[in-house]
Amino acid sequence: MASHKEFQTAGKEPGLQVWRVEKMDLKPVPKQHYGNFYNGDAYILLYTTRGLSYNIHIWLGEESTVDEQGGAAVFATQLDNFLGGSPVQFREVQGNESLTFSGYFKSGIKYKKGGVASGFQHAETNEMNEKRLLHVKGRRVIKATEVDLSWSSFNKGDCFIIDLGKDIYHWCGSDCNHFERMKASQVAIHIRDNERRGRAKLHMINEGEEPDAVINVLGPKPNIPAGEDDDESTDRANKSKGSLYLISDAAGSMKTTLVAQSSPFKQEMLSPSECYILDNGADKKIFVWKGPDANKSEREAALKVADHFIKQKNYPKNTQIQVMAAAGENTLFKQFFSNWKDKYQTTGPGKAYTIGSIAKVEQIPFDSSKLHNKPDMAAQHCMVDDGSGKVQIWRVEGGDKTPVDPSNYGQFYGGDCYLVLYTYKSGGREQHIIYTWQGLKCSKDELGASAYLTVQLDDSMGGSPVQVRVTQGQEPAHLVSLFKEKPLVIHLGGTSRKGGQTQAGSTRLFHIRQSSTKATRAVEVEPSAASLNTNDVFVLKSPDAMFLWRGEGATEEEMTAAKHVESLLRGNATQVAESKEPAGFWSALGGKKEYQTSKSLQRMVKPPRLFGCSNKTGRLIAEEVPGDFTQMDLATDDIMILDTWDQIFLWIGNEANEAEKKGCVKIAEDYVNTDPSGRRNIPIITIKQGAEPPTFTGWFHAWDPKMWDTNPWERITL
Repeated sequence: MASHKEFQTAGKEPGLQVWRVEKMDLKPVPKQHYGNFYNGDAYILLYTTRGLSYNIHIWLGEESTVDEQGGAAVFATQLDNFLGGSPVQFREVQGNESLTFSGYFKSGIKYKKGGVASGFQHAETNEMNEKRLLHVKGRRVIKATEVDLSWSSFNKGDCFIIDLGKDIYHWCGSDCNHFERMKASQVAIHIRDNERRGRAKLHMINEGEEPDAVINVLGPKPNIPAGEDDDESTDRANKSKGSLYLISDAAGSMKTTLVAQSSPFKQEMLSPSECYILDNGADKKIFVWKGPDANKSEREAALKVADHFIKQKNYPKNTQIQVMAAAGENTLFKQFFSNWKDKYQTTGPGKAYTIGSIAKVEQIPFDSSKLHNKPDMAAQHCMVDDGSGKVQIWRVEGGDKTPVDPSNYGQFYGGDCYLVLYTYKSGGREQHIIYTWQGLKCSKDELGASAYLTVQLDDSMGGSPVQVRVTQGQEPAHLVSLFKEKPLVIHLGGTSRKGGQTQAGSTRLFHIRQSSTKATRAVEVEPSAASLNTNDVFVLKSPDAMFLWRGEGATEEEMTAAKHVESLLRGNATQVAESKEPAGFWSALGGKKEYQTSKSLQRMVKPPRLFGCSNKTGRLIAEEVPGDFTQMDLATDDIMILDTWDQIFLWIGNEANEAEKKGCVKIAEDYVNTDPSGRRNIPIITIKQGAEPPTFTGWFHAWDPKMWDTNPWERITL
């Protein structure tokens, strides 16, 4: 089968690539428009992991034509063949995208009206004359849909973005809470920083506080109706059921035959010489598994057979389809099998490898979910290159920017703000990114100055740079990669200015961890034994001694990074192995305490999953958090369920209501008892916000116990 010329660059580097189907041809979508989809179009997306395994997604807008949908299917098959038949294929329909797909766009998916047939382009412009209204929905999966620019589109229960090009107004209805506001603000910030490259001004307005600029566009404001309850109820017992079918063309036409009526299944049911459909239609999901020895016609017809199966079963048109080759199975598929075992599954600390034609991937403690089918930081933040370009850094000081000595590059202090200018070449042209890093302990004046100086620097370069605002602790992988073999070192407070604002603590502890993109961070944390983690390396400096502590699951790369931190702290550290600590080590940390020693955290056969339980719609429902979760995903007005496979955590937010507190235990019990893998009777641990044990916090990198002392929504909008 022939392949499109666009595929010559496909899958060469980790990250996301997006194309739109235009008049039966493929055109690349500019990176700053990733996450924007026209409802009249069809798209092809390719996500490539660090280990060069692949996910192919067909995305179909609700107004796309049959020809565009057919063209997308043809291109997806060509791309699959070009990549050796190993990718997992997904068919995504507007409004019912998979969590894998949604995880690529943590700042939200934006649906725009029109399409290529209407002359709408993903143009590389700043769109400063834009006029549109986006309706933002979702607490976990954020989706922004373009609606009529009229007061009739508004309601009190949701957030809306009034995008006027140079000014972006984030409007919040009187009935929406601060967590929904924070999630919607991520969409508005993404538009400002990416589509407008930081050149638009963002305004946060509440219902009843609309400025003249908004009234001039929308007209006199009428009474706004209450929000609608349009979320779907979650029936866990029903959604977890699956049936298994054999696909055969023995009679000359593709047919399906029932193999097993109900999950859990046995892995032995899958013959390597056959193809199968796993029917999870009750949850709007269909999986197709392609055996390595199945005949070519069965393998190539997989997507078409699944589409026919959906019609035959009268399932909704937006039912998701996932097609995967043997050895490319994702977590959602494997959970329907009670005895699933991967070829190189590990049983303790060490290395794990994928199989087939996929390159081997070194296991990374805690973050190994990214080696499977969840998106990693590279996809979420567009790893434009390997960080080998030119770097210049300034510190915000006295309303101006002061150059940072290159010998101090890679060290950020919580009391400072920094501007990082990165220059690289792409397509023969010089490209620029401005990272604006804002410490959690910097002053409001410095925050304001950092925003102003960023625009000033952007203007001096003709408005061409991409601008990325970064809050301490949320550094994208590409920023971390700029410091080559050195880790990015983040000091809890203080400043790099001479005669700094605050004195560093007499006892300091740095948590060192390498991500799936091979970028390493050393983050200063609370000097307490509870901060330790068996999978990582820590450097402890006290007035009397310095220790380099190695957890059982730590890597050599993390040890190398720790030695760099040791040199920065000007000491000679004593290396200490976990379980062989001297008394002076525990004494420096204030005594022994329980810390994260989870064996499953070391093994990571199953990646952790985070769900939010909420009755904000009038009934109690559970939604999974897509992509790689962070502490910011814990909604303080909800109950969260963290599934770490051998135990379940119920995290109770301080603002959760009584109905949620009472109902969440049953949801957790039902979640376990209806698990399609047959998992039963595992511990359910209830914990409260502000009193999290290390067995919980250890699943979150550089947990900040003081994060909720201030309102995260106020911080994210600065």
